[in-house]
Amino acid sequence: MIAARLTALAIGLCTAGSAQAACGDDPAACTVPGGSYHIVLPDGAPAATPALVFLHGFGSSGEGTLRNTGMVEAAVDRGYAVIAPDGQPREGRDGLSWDFHPERPARRDEGAFIRAVADDAAARFGLDRDVMLLSGFSIGGSLTSYVACAVPGSFRAYAPVAGSFWRPHPAACAGAVNLHHVHGWQDGTVPLEGRVLGSGVAQGDVFVALQIWRTANGCRLQPDAHGAQGDYQIRSWTGCDSGARLDFALHPGGHSVPPGWADLALDWFEALP
Repeated sequence: MIAARLTALAIGLCTAGSAQAACGDDPAACTVPGGSYHIVLPDGAPAATPALVFLHGFGSSGEGTLRNTGMVEAAVDRGYAVIAPDGQPREGRDGLSWDFHPERPARRDEGAFIRAVADDAAARFGLDRDVMLLSGFSIGGSLTSYVACAVPGSFRAYAPVAGSFWRPHPAACAGAVNLHHVHGWQDGTVPLEGRVLGSGVAQGDVFVALQIWRTANGCRLQPDAHGAQGDYQIRSWTGCDSGARLDFALHPGGHSVPPGWADLALDWFEALP
């Protein structure tokens, strides 16, 4: 179990604080071909530290991700590094975003970039490349879903928040994945059913995405378990033919990373076989 491995890693960790790692002359950003990322490490982190790789939302940045101190501190206090990649500049606008829409040409292979960030951070800071959870918020959650669908083995597991596929939905994914999707019941920015934006592109339907994941994982239609955990209503597919796990958690709020999300996601991640 991942949980046993992380318990062993936690021995000797000082979790009273955390340190943003420096890369070269810049105390904030590390660079890889095609882009940059930011990282926070647990104090006294041993070799083979696990990591949460979190992709920011539209108009934000990796540095902006690290300003979500509740999420970052919750992960760091559990012994995780938090890796926050940077999206690409938006022409004529502030902030960054991601380039992945299935019907638009991409300036960068985002999946290859995210994998390069994870590989670089593992080599540079002694992280365990095999114990990384890829997550993201909003459009970052969408990119998380596309990476999981196209190259399932890119990360140990995936946890998109308030973001999923866009239309046209993928016809199929390349293989099974462990995936934990969280969404707000009242989300009006990325509604569960999706919507058409002013640019003409259309967000996908989260329920259609769940069927795509069930098919990829070899799950039956009905969940194997469902119930409440705090503010979350969770449906879980744990008996899939592939052995992979799929969870869908709804909370009553809107378009946000809800309070307590990091512990919810990392509890799930550590319980994976």
